Amino acid sequence: MKTGEAIAKILKAEGVDYLFGYPVNPIFEHVARAGIQPIIVRQERIGLHMADAVSRLSSGKTIGAFAMQHGPGTENSFGGIAQAYSESVPILVLPGGYERRLENVNPNFSAVKNFAHVSKSVEQLSSGKDIGNVFRRAFTQLRNGRGGPCIVELPKDVWGEDAPENFSYTPAISTTYGPDNASIGKAAALLRDAKKLVIYAGQGVHYAQAWPQLKQLAELLAAPVCTSLEGKSAFPETHGLSLGSGGAAMPRMVRDFLDNADVIFGIGCSFGETAFGVTMPKNKTVIHATLDPKHLNKDVEAFVGLIGDAGLTLDALLAALKQDIRKPRDRKPIETEITTARAAWMQEWEPILASDESPITPYRVIREMMDTFDIDNTIITHDAGSPRDQLSPFWKSTTPLSYIGWGKTTHLGYGLGLAMGAKIAKPDKLCVNVWGDAAIGFTGMDFETTVRYKIPILSILFNNFSMACELPIMEYSTQVYRSTDISGNYAEFARALGGYGERVENPADIVGALKRGIEKTKEGTPVLLEFITSKELRQSRWPYKS
Repeated sequence: MKTGEAIAKILKAEGVDYLFGYPVNPIFEHVARAGIQPIIVRQERIGLHMADAVSRLSSGKTIGAFAMQHGPGTENSFGGIAQAYSESVPILVLPGGYERRLENVNPNFSAVKNFAHVSKSVEQLSSGKDIGNVFRRAFTQLRNGRGGPCIVELPKDVWGEDAPENFSYTPAISTTYGPDNASIGKAAALLRDAKKLVIYAGQGVHYAQAWPQLKQLAELLAAPVCTSLEGKSAFPETHGLSLGSGGAAMPRMVRDFLDNADVIFGIGCSFGETAFGVTMPKNKTVIHATLDPKHLNKDVEAFVGLIGDAGLTLDALLAALKQDIRKPRDRKPIETEITTARAAWMQEWEPILASDESPITPYRVIREMMDTFDIDNTIITHDAGSPRDQLSPFWKSTTPLSYIGWGKTTHLGYGLGLAMGAKIAKPDKLCVNVWGDAAIGFTGMDFETTVRYKIPILSILFNNFSMACELPIMEYSTQVYRSTDISGNYAEFARALGGYGERVENPADIVGALKRGIEKTKEGTPVLLEFITSKELRQSRWPYKS
């Protein structure tokens, strides 16, 4: 058995069904013969983003995989790998490599050297005889601990080598670990005695699939819950105890309840300080439950640290708390407080959400999406910039993994590949990406990939003919040189690529366009709905700034 056949056998054993990427890399032919479908994209980042979504929507149980050409293909992939690393997403990356005798010759690009700081593990397959050990190490890293890209570089001259005689492979094991009993006892006492507890849930709840335990803890303690962008949908946002999700923009309740809390319990989160996260208030008693000890006391000082899987952590806390709290506390008072606060906040925003102005306000489109879509059967993601900050405060997720949130770094165009990967992972769901006219310029050509592979996503585009986020800091260059102006008829673009495209300029036409778009996706046609929207200056209309 040669190296290529052995690698394909390993991927098949590990449950890989699709290999995303861009040629030339010999691995595509080998996996195709093994029954793994290659999906060839137009730009490397999109393939990485699709693999990213596959891993997320299975909570890391199915590993998304991506391969690319040595040299330029590997160089082009850097941004997508860095994005997955920042979001702690486990994906397997298989870059081609130069012949081993040339790997250290400038200017040849070495994945092993250059990806070391944006990957969880990276190594070269230096011998066909070591293939089992190399891939077992990679998949063990992918299936254990905090996620991240794991990279195995495949040099050009390794393909002709033999795998070990009578080669066989056993899939990597997956383990979990939980916090110590003493820390659980301290945390349980703080949770029990807190007067104004707030639970802050991150994406670790998704990877642990600990959604029932989170809901049970909130209801037991009558505690309000907010989530990070990455953790959005870990707690149903229609629940009376939900405050919504945080980010650069957030419902006012998130900021107010955190600021007034006496105890903040962070579960499955890093508390990382980022411009696209929630700034934690100072001088609070913080319980930090995280899988990775590197996150403890990184940016937020913790009074108690709980290191381990979010599910095991919540199970242990529930067991400890139920020794003193025999039945769930009355949550009506706190739910009434949340409802009252939300009503006041929404009253301020109602004129914008219901606006008949033209160009259309993006918030009107989001309101109509909420009223038109079957939310329980929709997976939605945002893009960078304004679409993220417009969508996340108002979109109410009802089921786990129905919102793919992100923002530790902020690559334009990320959302398209996430929606495409989501549709492959969950073909029965309506999969939606919301992006702007700047984002489509980065990855829009891969709308053709949705047509070619019959991936019927619904793409919602806000077109205001401008880089609106940049307007406040580029006033002179815009006035004199029109530096932030951009343009295009993206509905025509979608039709030219073989999909369904429709441009909407009148608010009265929003619902009809959404319904037609949904029907087209059910027929198997990818859809791009282009809404001509108003410019929104970053500091003027954001729901609430962190």
